[in-house]
Amino acid sequence: MPDADTALILHLQRLSTEDGPGLRTTVFFKGCPLRCAWCHNPESIAAHPQTQWVETHCIGCERCLEACPNAALSRTPDGLIRIDRERCQGCGACAQACPTNAMELLGQRVTLDGLTAELLKDRAYFAQSDQGGVTASGGEPTLQAPFVAALFARLQARGVHTALDTCGACPPSALAVILPHTDLVMFDLKLIDQAAHHRETGQGNQRILQNLLFISEQIQAGRSQARIWIRTPLIPGATATQANLSGISTFIHRHLDGLVQRWECCAFNNLCRDKYRRLGLAWRFESTPLMTSSMLDECHSHALSGPFDPQRVLITGPTRTA
Repeated sequence: MPDADTALILHLQRLSTEDGPGLRTTVFFKGCPLRCAWCHNPESIAAHPQTQWVETHCIGCERCLEACPNAALSRTPDGLIRIDRERCQGCGACAQACPTNAMELLGQRVTLDGLTAELLKDRAYFAQSDQGGVTASGGEPTLQAPFVAALFARLQARGVHTALDTCGACPPSALAVILPHTDLVMFDLKLIDQAAHHRETGQGNQRILQNLLFISEQIQAGRSQARIWIRTPLIPGATATQANLSGISTFIHRHLDGLVQRWECCAFNNLCRDKYRRLGLAWRFESTPLMTSSMLDECHSHALSGPFDPQRVLITGPTRTA
């Protein structure tokens, strides 16, 4: 059960400019209820520690093999380290034994006191940028709602801007405890069609849409001062379609008129391919290239074809030249 004193996180990313306004430190929480086919952080999905091997860091000393208490590691004839995922318990013994950090433990338990103190070290950077602060991302931070709420409360008390990056697939009670301490909600709205959402993420979107309306109700009732940004990943063959983008635009306009300050459509990124390989996972989009500028222009036109305020629509992300 989640609690307010400890949490399982992946890591901190300092000086981020992509997780909210200003310079930010992003806390990536581990565990996610969705299984998005294009997920850029597959290491964040499982709600338990995992081990990965980084080949370029390995010097072949085999201390990891000796340290593993579950005989989950072996060396293949071509010199690679194989991780038996069924045997591996994520105990971290191999990572502790590795002198070059070739074996990495993905997921660490942190305390509220310890993480708060670590994040407050960055207050000087936050103060030098426009509304810089701390973002809780993932994975899905609402899976550890009591901790996030307590963390945000402490940060706000010290004048630090807080942002929640959520997929919205959670009980409304989780949002209810976090929202009073949240300055900005970055809400992922991936697919407006129920069947398509279930096909691409493993779950329907009914609860997600209801939670977005719940957030708006909390704001209008004065129980939260949060602003809302909507985020939509632009995935070729999945989300980057006329029907989906115009449908999302219509939903925002009809149900959240005046509350959404920004709708950001984020271009597909394939830099996570090595993450899947290290975790022994297949990735449907491994051979999918970055989008071109013309493809993004087309998506922009699709987004603008709906009734949402065109001045609040942004297209971001990398592109390829041809």
